[in-house]
Amino acid sequence: MTEGEIAVFGGAHIDRRGRITGTTAPGSSNPGTWFEEAGGGGFNAARNLARLGHSVRMISTRGGDAAGEMVTAAAAAAGVIDNPLTFLDRQTPSYTAIIENDGNLVIALADMDLYRMFSPRQLQRRALRDAIADSRLVLTDANLPEETIAALVDTASTDGRIVAGIAVSPAKVIRFQPSLAKLSFLFMNEAEARALTGKDAADAEGWPPLLRAAGLKGGVVTRGGRAVVAFDRESVCVATPPALPELADVTGAGDALASGFLAARLAGHDLSECLRHGIASAGITLRSPLAASEQMSQANLEQALALVPAPQMLA
Repeated sequence: MTEGEIAVFGGAHIDRRGRITGTTAPGSSNPGTWFEEAGGGGFNAARNLARLGHSVRMISTRGGDAAGEMVTAAAAAAGVIDNPLTFLDRQTPSYTAIIENDGNLVIALADMDLYRMFSPRQLQRRALRDAIADSRLVLTDANLPEETIAALVDTASTDGRIVAGIAVSPAKVIRFQPSLAKLSFLFMNEAEARALTGKDAADAEGWPPLLRAAGLKGGVVTRGGRAVVAFDRESVCVATPPALPELADVTGAGDALASGFLAARLAGHDLSECLRHGIASAGITLRSPLAASEQMSQANLEQALALVPAPQMLA
């Protein structure tokens, strides 16, 4: 394993989550608890991949404030190589969510203006060019500007390198549209797939043809607790996640699925086994109150895999 095995670009900020303790009452005050941690789609995935034994470099924008220091500490704790672009006079981005008692999202607010400072010109820095060149996998989320994502994907999609994306939200996934043909995989939920294609699918099997028609050659579409579909150039497979006795928090589950899937791909596994690894990784995160579970490890992943049935391969 080399120092630059994986390079992750995108969100590394502060997640603030308020959890309602009773039945949600819209339009009124709800009793609950408040929790704050480092988060971001790219950063969650980076920490998961590091805990699974990979060498991971995180590149993101950060402010010169206490929130930025919290992100720095979280990277160190997870063993992530931290290469921030720091703007000392700016505020570190944040994501604030309200979660229902059952762990599902009510509403969220994303204050992400600083990511606009990550322009394509930043990719010309020698350290960033080297990080891309040294990596077997380049992963980015949709927090970066569309033109930066396009430049990054264009630069990274050479030498047989895996280039993957995390959709983040329906509003942001469209930033991947100019880059779809050069992505190896894009990880998204149904709402994000709908925003990307402008169409809807009746079931999991309906998404691969719609996404391929949009220009994507590989991807994964999650559907809550229902069947997940994965596809690449040659194959399509579907698997239903095992039921969990208790759902701690859905935050970060999609990022964990991407992490497990991509780790398996780096290990040479086929599409079906990659999807199993992704679902198992998501399960570890869903049982944790953290967006990037501290219980993520290769040993725990092996145990979680025992609960995930073999996906069904489709024609």
